[in-house]
Amino acid sequence: MLVRTRTADRYARAVAAAVTAVACLLLAANAGPADPARAPVPVTEQDTAPVTDGVPDSVTDSVVTVGR
Repeated sequence: MLVRTRTADRYARAVAAAVTAVACLLLAANAGPADPARAPVPVTEQDTAPVTDGVPDSVTDSVVTVGR
């Protein structure tokens, strides 16, 4: 048979559960990296090379097309 508990005991357990839940939420919210991630350094145009098709200009200039 179930024993009836006092109202004060039930409120005390509810308050303890609420405090425990808040503590768990605070710990979970603070879990993560210690320092923010560093932003990537932007690449300037001086650091990049122009995109080419791999064929030098001297080769394309010397090609003669015959259209007869």
